[in-house]
Amino acid sequence: MGSSKSGKPPWLKAPLPSGGGYALLRRKLAETGIHTVCEEARCPNIGECWSAKTATIMILGGVCTRACRFCHVKTGNPKGRVDISEIDGASRMVGVMGLRYLVITSVDRDDLPDSGAGHFAAVVERIAKDHPETKVEVLVPDFDGVERDMRVLADSRPFVIAQNMETVRRLTRPVRDRRAGYDKTLDVLRFYAQAYPSIPVKSSLMVGLGETRSELLETFWDLAGAGVSVLTLGQYLRPSQRHLKVERYYHPDEFEDLRERALEAGLAFVAASPMTRSSYKAFEYMDFLESRREDRQGP
Repeated sequence: MGSSKSGKPPWLKAPLPSGGGYALLRRKLAETGIHTVCEEARCPNIGECWSAKTATIMILGGVCTRACRFCHVKTGNPKGRVDISEIDGASRMVGVMGLRYLVITSVDRDDLPDSGAGHFAAVVERIAKDHPETKVEVLVPDFDGVERDMRVLADSRPFVIAQNMETVRRLTRPVRDRRAGYDKTLDVLRFYAQAYPSIPVKSSLMVGLGETRSELLETFWDLAGAGVSVLTLGQYLRPSQRHLKVERYYHPDEFEDLRERALEAGLAFVAASPMTRSSYKAFEYMDFLESRREDRQGP
């Protein structure tokens, strides 16, 4: 079913973003000096997401205190620096793009006393104040599992809280930084799901790193058991020769099979395809999650 690691298969070729609306947004963002993760990461889904008024922004700078072997973000010591202008910039970006849905993510900031939770919360609260119609998803670090800091983030009341598992248990150590952990992420996800049941919890996995199908199925059950509602599943692509190799390319049919297995495990919404990334299909699950939230809150 899957392709060997010798070359990228044809189904990984994404169409280039085009259209007047996309070009206009790029010009507007350039004029205001705002940069999205969508552009900087050269996301293959940028045209589709922007057309649906969805985008992703990264806060807390561009230097990560962790060194995961799949990630292209610069690693180092930010020395406690936090740019508070990001709060205003995020709000301006929502206005310029007319966003229905914003995903806020960040580097890991183990150098900060609260791992950046307070800054995250400030951005969420500012957007809620300036653009109450915009849904905000936060893709957060694990905050080292500190409950106080996780509460600071969750109390800002984002629409969705996400923390990525990235890979199966066996591959956690070679793939993720030593300070991350399979059980640590499960504990973080479980905390949010149990302590804030009205906020949907989300995670993401990559395939092609050497995992087995049975390991993926086990991970689906673990995530569902921790209270995760939404899962995105996509193909790992090597950012550079310094990063982990792609062990296998999965065929689109395999993604559909894994999507069905994840739903059987108890996950409520699963986006799975070779080009799926963590914030992909946000415009599809937004309405789905809104209805689930209303059901949980009751009349």
